[in-house]
Amino acid sequence: MQVSALSPVEATLNKLAAHMRGRRDLPITVRWKGGTLIKLGEFDQAKVTVDVLDAKGAAALAAPSLDGLGEAYVEGHLDVQGSVQDIIDVAHRLAEAGSSGGDKPGLVERVVRHLANATSHTKAQDRADIQYHYDVSNAFYSEWLDPAMLYSCAYFEDGDETLAEAQTKKLDHILTKVRLLPGQRLLDIGCGWGGLVLRAAQKFGATCVGVTLSQNQFDLATQRVKDAGLQDKIEIRLQDYRDIPDTFDRITSVGMCEHVGLKNLETYFKVAHDHLAPDGWMLNHNITSTDPDNGETSQGGGDFIDRYVFPDGELPHISTVLNCMQRAGMEPIDAEGLRRHYAQTLKCWSDTFEAKGEKLKSMVPPKTWRVWRMYLVGCQWAFENDECSVFQVLCHRAGQHSNTLPRSRRWIYDNEG
Repeated sequence: MQVSALSPVEATLNKLAAHMRGRRDLPITVRWKGGTLIKLGEFDQAKVTVDVLDAKGAAALAAPSLDGLGEAYVEGHLDVQGSVQDIIDVAHRLAEAGSSGGDKPGLVERVVRHLANATSHTKAQDRADIQYHYDVSNAFYSEWLDPAMLYSCAYFEDGDETLAEAQTKKLDHILTKVRLLPGQRLLDIGCGWGGLVLRAAQKFGATCVGVTLSQNQFDLATQRVKDAGLQDKIEIRLQDYRDIPDTFDRITSVGMCEHVGLKNLETYFKVAHDHLAPDGWMLNHNITSTDPDNGETSQGGGDFIDRYVFPDGELPHISTVLNCMQRAGMEPIDAEGLRRHYAQTLKCWSDTFEAKGEKLKSMVPPKTWRVWRMYLVGCQWAFENDECSVFQVLCHRAGQHSNTLPRSRRWIYDNEG
């Protein structure tokens, strides 16, 4: 009987399988252009099957990193079958099995990344970056976000809330923390589709300004304000935070300072300081790195996000946030970590994204669908496994008398609900 010779790529994949089986049990099968399945581990049932569609896909699999595997999937060099939760789990295990170095980039990599971003974050570049991410389409986001279209960490106080309930609790948690009162002026920097300013006006009686650089967000937020009959209470602006001329009693910023860049973080808080009334309060809510040196997530995950999801985004460690606040003349008063809450939020988003997969595929190009599919579940994994976190920090202008400070956190919880 004549045995057909393996192609060079199939031979390479067989060698890879032997190498991987010697290091770690991986419930993955791979195949070259629909050919014979090759097992990467010893198991009864594979969780994930990877179809290698061309030589670039084979190269990504032979030297696996989250960045390389993600790029190969997004660009159509690899295809995968399996639940998205299993896919991201085995991708991490595959990247770890193929890693020859440490889990996170070292000093040289961080310096290179810092220098690469040194000329970014001009007003024009920030506008382009924001529009790249948020202007996919409002209809696309509305399919997997909650009805209020809040695209940030929810607050699962008890853990059994629906996503919509947890997002409303998040808004009330923030607005209660800043002690928002009727008639006060509130600025929301990076207002998204207007969910926070709508809640602030409707429940707390505030007069609000929301700013965004996304044209799509501006258009829909403006329409939502009009539909609610709150044009006299809320103004939505298509405006850079550095161009705000007003002074406000309260400032909120949710998911914004990830976009300003590490080198601009002190300037960002100085702008907030200069536009905050002397007795005002600010709450900053942002994703943070868990690396004290502001490093990337492991196995190239941060590189994938920078290339395909958030161009020029940078995550500061919470210590960097606090340091920059203080240098900008702000006194941090209260810091609350919500890592577990964001992991649950992202699982809600990812589960809905998967459930509506076919509809979402019809709304955007295939590449965009693949990017967001991997991004959502990848971020869920990162928050579950302490790769990154999220903090709410309450602050006010520094130098005030201690009598102006609350004695406890009771005011937050006594006034919620």
